[in-house]
Amino acid sequence: MDLTFWRERWRLNQIGFHQEGLNAHLMAFWERLELSPNDPVFVPLCGKSRDMLWLRACGHSVLGVEVSEIAVRDFFAENGLQPRVSQRGPFAVWESDGITLLCGDFFDLTSADLRDCTGVYDRASLVALPPAMRERYAGHLQMVLPRSTPILLVTLEYPEGEMQGPPFTVTEEEVRAFYATEFVCDRLYHLDVLAENPGLRQKGLSALVEKVYRLRRQP
Repeated sequence: MDLTFWRERWRLNQIGFHQEGLNAHLMAFWERLELSPNDPVFVPLCGKSRDMLWLRACGHSVLGVEVSEIAVRDFFAENGLQPRVSQRGPFAVWESDGITLLCGDFFDLTSADLRDCTGVYDRASLVALPPAMRERYAGHLQMVLPRSTPILLVTLEYPEGEMQGPPFTVTEEEVRAFYATEFVCDRLYHLDVLAENPGLRQKGLSALVEKVYRLRRQP
């Protein structure tokens, strides 16, 4: 799975992973990061998620990164925003009304790009990546984030082998293996939501558990 895979999914409009509404876990648990309203926040692999509008309405400036220009363009067009577009290193930078989307490769991010970020919202990044890329993703994120930055992380768990992702199953053991050296990993929520996802049940899943974590840097 590489950048071409995701660009092609957006080109073909094969975006079942896109969530039209706001994520209930974001609204329920975001305050647990204990951020100030004006704190800048980061949304990796953001697509055209409307969750960024909710974060902006809370007062945060929002920085996202997304590989698909189609997703970036659609986010601004569908929400009636007129972006300014410029180039910053390897990224095309789209900006409007306190929301900045970097169009390019997540792995090209540097600590300079995220130096102002004080919180992270990851609903669709870790679960979008196969195992080898997940470890690389978590390592790169920790490398480029400011030292004290907390993360709100949403994952899915289902029996291995019952479905070919994305979304991929990400176990709690994996989360702790990826992050526990640098972060305290607090599980805030878990619930089997298979009954609410008939499409995934039809693909053969026997269980589907959503989990929400707050990741806080070790003191």
